[in-house]
Amino acid sequence: MKQQKEYGVQVHAYGRAWMLAALAVMLLVPISMCVWFGVWPNVLDVLAGLLGVAPIYWVVCSIEVFTYAPMLGSGGTYLAFVTGNITNLKAPAAINAMEAAKAKPGSEEGEVISTIAIATTSIVTTLILGAGVLLFAQLAPVLESPVLQPAFKMILPALFGGLGVVYIAKNWKLAVAPLVCMIALFIAVPSLASSVSVLVPVGALIAIGAARLLYKKGLV
Repeated sequence: MKQQKEYGVQVHAYGRAWMLAALAVMLLVPISMCVWFGVWPNVLDVLAGLLGVAPIYWVVCSIEVFTYAPMLGSGGTYLAFVTGNITNLKAPAAINAMEAAKAKPGSEEGEVISTIAIATTSIVTTLILGAGVLLFAQLAPVLESPVLQPAFKMILPALFGGLGVVYIAKNWKLAVAPLVCMIALFIAVPSLASSVSVLVPVGALIAIGAARLLYKKGLV
């Protein structure tokens, strides 16, 4: 119990430090450009631009934290939010790893396995991106080939489809509500297909609400 407590304290300490460091690095990029070129934007113009988009990101960020944190654990959450690409890569990798190890999200085993899975995907992604940058000139004709374009468009549906089958089969009653809501939403507003990362937390909240309702009625 003592070791678990110490582990949690260290995870939060290092996690917060790396989150702040990542934020500083991201802010240093535009600041460095402004210093180098000697050009600074007008503060009022920056605030006016942020006013239109920042509130949306604040809401989405808050929803994602409450959605992914119980699933990925403390260490996995910090690591995933620092390295990014949570919806497309980090969350599916963590879920698949816990599923393979038969560990429940939120448990001690799930915490460790989720963190290792997310760390592994981060390292592999970095290596692949590095190799891609070095070999971009040679790979560009292949990647831009019309034959491969349809395949790239189906990567995300194939990824979530494979994971979805496993979890829907476990308890289909919980999957009905978010599935029906998302299908109806995409049929009514097809343009939302480009906002999958925003709608995943929304679907999770719908699933939680439906699960609570079914639980109260004694159906699950």
